[in-house]
Amino acid sequence: MTDSSEPRWLDQAEMTAWLRLVAVTERLPGILDTQLRRESGFTHFEYQVLAMLSDAPDRTLRMTHLGLQTNATLPRLSHVVKRLEDRGLVERSVAPEDKRAINAALTEDGFEALAAAAPGHLASVREYVFDPLDEQQVQALSEALGAILTRVDPMGDAPQDRRSAP
Repeated sequence: MTDSSEPRWLDQAEMTAWLRLVAVTERLPGILDTQLRRESGFTHFEYQVLAMLSDAPDRTLRMTHLGLQTNATLPRLSHVVKRLEDRGLVERSVAPEDKRAINAALTEDGFEALAAAAPGHLASVREYVFDPLDEQQVQALSEALGAILTRVDPMGDAPQDRRSAP
């Protein structure tokens, strides 16, 4: 019988995987943020907000749902959406179906700015994430991250590619 008070230490393979995951989650956002700021003037988080809105029906989401889609607290999201609104890229309005809720909508200028930023962002994502991997590694990465997301996102609110599979 094992002592339940004893921690389940990571073995060598688990520790290596953990340290690599931490390194990627710490370093990759900075790389993507730097590219986006340099080429489009967006932070990576601003880009994510615009991207989530662009994929939504009518390019509109309730702020609470947008917060779930971008993994943001409502105060952080409100601050960023206000900045995007000041630039004419997003509009906020009272939700017609619930007067207590606020919707955020991507404007045409916002969609055009996102479309202009997308090729450079895509090139960085390919360079730093997918180019080093073969097809099997991409599939394994997707499956591994899916398993982790099931634990850390039990409500299933993480963004997903809604396109039909080929």
